Amino acid sequence: MLPLTPRFAESLSYAAQLHASQYRKGTRIPYVSHLLAVTAIVLEYGGDEDQAIAAILHDAVEDQGGANTAAEIGQKYGPEVLSLVLACTDTDQSPKPPWQARKQHYIDHLAQAPERAFLISGADKLHNLRSILRDYLRDGEQIWARFGGGKEGSLWYYRELTRLFVNRLPETLYAELQQTLHDLEEAIRIVETTDFPNPQRQPAQQQNTAQRLPLAQQQAQQQ
Repeated sequence: MLPLTPRFAESLSYAAQLHASQYRKGTRIPYVSHLLAVTAIVLEYGGDEDQAIAAILHDAVEDQGGANTAAEIGQKYGPEVLSLVLACTDTDQSPKPPWQARKQHYIDHLAQAPERAFLISGADKLHNLRSILRDYLRDGEQIWARFGGGKEGSLWYYRELTRLFVNRLPETLYAELQQTLHDLEEAIRIVETTDFPNPQRQPAQQQNTAQRLPLAQQQAQQQ
């Protein structure tokens, strides 16, 4: 891979400006952390500069300006970057369409996208799943209120995308995506089906899920 140029450095600054006031859902984590993580995964798996720039800007059209931002990206970084960003965009409308229709559209749209877009989308979904799993292990069931599809819709979405990514991602990236989804499903299964000890002798359903999860993690590691 050729060295990254000042064009890439400029895209980092541009993305930071676009997303300056945005945070990850249900947190005070600056949104740019997600963009940097996705870009890092793309570069680690051999992405070139256009793919890296598209990764740092993959949510710009969707979350920060729609068609006007798309036009600006095309002017700044060219048609290849814009094509990759649009392939990873589920809508450019504001307000956004209903969650289920929007996510189904994204799946259908991505299936027809350029092959080079799959690395960016796969990196995006891997980082999202890592974040969801971490937050679920820490905070429990309450995290699903952040997501338009709730728990069942979110699991459906990531399962469908994982199926779509078969033979379209680097082997180790796909394996990590699949494993992270499995770990999330297993953590949910353990929490939903296990009677955990309750020192306060309160009914299990009244316990805070986050307080019970350390035992769930231990049991998951033993299985």
